[in-house]
Amino acid sequence: MIKSINGATFRKMIVAGASLLEQNKKYVDSLNVFPVPDGDTGTNMFLTMKSAVTEVGKCISANIDELSAAFAKGALKGARGNSGVITSQIFKGFCNVTAKYSEITTKTFAKAMEEGANVAYKAVTKPKEGTILTVIRVMAENAVSLAKRIDNFETFLKKVLETGEEILKQTPEMLPVLKKAGVVDAGGRGIIIIFTGFYKLLMGEENLEIIFDDEKQAQTVDDVIADINNLEEIEFGYCTEFMITHMHKKTTEADIDKLREKLMDFGDSVICIGDLSLVKVHVHSNEPNKALGYALELGEIINVKIDNMREQNRELKKKASAVEETKNLGIVAVAPGDGIAAIFKDLSVDEIITGGQTMNPSAADIAAAADKVPARTVFVFPNNKNIVLAAEQANELTNKNLVVISTRSIPEGISATIAFNPDGSVEENIEAMNDAIKNVKSGSVTYAVRDTHVDGFDLTTGEIIGLDDKAILAKGKLVSQTTEELIDRMMDDNIMTITLFYGEDIKEEDASALQEKLAEKYPECEVTVADGGQPVYYYLISLE
Repeated sequence: MIKSINGATFRKMIVAGASLLEQNKKYVDSLNVFPVPDGDTGTNMFLTMKSAVTEVGKCISANIDELSAAFAKGALKGARGNSGVITSQIFKGFCNVTAKYSEITTKTFAKAMEEGANVAYKAVTKPKEGTILTVIRVMAENAVSLAKRIDNFETFLKKVLETGEEILKQTPEMLPVLKKAGVVDAGGRGIIIIFTGFYKLLMGEENLEIIFDDEKQAQTVDDVIADINNLEEIEFGYCTEFMITHMHKKTTEADIDKLREKLMDFGDSVICIGDLSLVKVHVHSNEPNKALGYALELGEIINVKIDNMREQNRELKKKASAVEETKNLGIVAVAPGDGIAAIFKDLSVDEIITGGQTMNPSAADIAAAADKVPARTVFVFPNNKNIVLAAEQANELTNKNLVVISTRSIPEGISATIAFNPDGSVEENIEAMNDAIKNVKSGSVTYAVRDTHVDGFDLTTGEIIGLDDKAILAKGKLVSQTTEELIDRMMDDNIMTITLFYGEDIKEEDASALQEKLAEKYPECEVTVADGGQPVYYYLISLE
């Protein structure tokens, strides 16, 4: 019977949750209801958890407070798409609670779930019921009730998961779009899979190993370096490393364990590994002499290295302060193809992030791009509705003043960029950019990835579909025919220009032929085509 979770078990649970999600991410992706090839909820949630596991892997400590901080930080850094951002917020709230305890009981776990749900709801401007938010909230409410009378995790988590399954089955009744597609909410399924991973680990299924194709080798004592550039205040000033060899005859394996405990009493970031032939030690402390003195009780010390981290920190801060920002305002934009990236560059966008449908950049990616811009205030154009939340979360990962302009398509992003005035104030630019967005209509042409009925259309897999920013407006067997029909549905008397950005699967001559046909059909409009190079979408369309 498991009545409490320690740090070592908590670490394994995080890995198990991510591992089980990795095994099932394609299934979660398949639950996305809209029939376009951007069904990436499972992938986004997994990449978020992958980042969390990576950060936890860097945490040397077995203390729950430090593991919680690493879990929350990693999830935020890797958050991708709306589902990934919401997942990161769930575990941010969760870890806010667990960090306060040396061990986790069912009551603590329930309280953590409740705070996770609260933080996630606050992160979404207009929360929708029938989504991952509903699932985590109901699970948390039930967990709080159960924890009052159940103190063993075997029964507690099993019942919490049963509640999750019950509310997940009800999500189609809350969101008509789920009911039409005959599926439950993808994000809700994803969060249940993560908590199922927690449960399976506690039940003894420790074979849920997670392996990433870009996984680096585990840190060794020789690799441990303080991340001084990110430290505001350094509690322990000296990084001490050494080896112990030629052990005294009276030294035992238990003495090595005792040394590790002594080091943890007056320092942190402790590594003390080895056997009676050789022990490697690393510790951050204010008393390197103590570490060396305790080591000499076991044997001889060699390869001693002591670094003053406070002095290193001062030098790094000097270098950082010497880098001057060269302008007041800058721009970061997300672009799904080389051609569109080139267009943004021609419009003087400072940094381009490769991304879009099926490849949502994370909050950390957006923050990193903003950090490269030599300006204090940086405007961010997500150019996709599924990247807006991640862009907003990036504010927590950078010292820049990020201003997110909620562009939900490439045409909106280009219009906002054209409206940018580098000599204007932040407020003037926000107003001008948002006004520009209102004057553009966005459309796209892609293909259906499932048989379904939506927006009044019976669709079959592979059929060409044309969409505006709200619904499917056209379908057909040919790309050019469907594109023409979509534009016809979107046209009004105020449209003066038609711009087609053709994707990587469209030949230039085919795009030019469509341009000529549209120019003849709409003589009052200026019709242009440009090589967007985007995947997934045959055409991205701008009407102004």
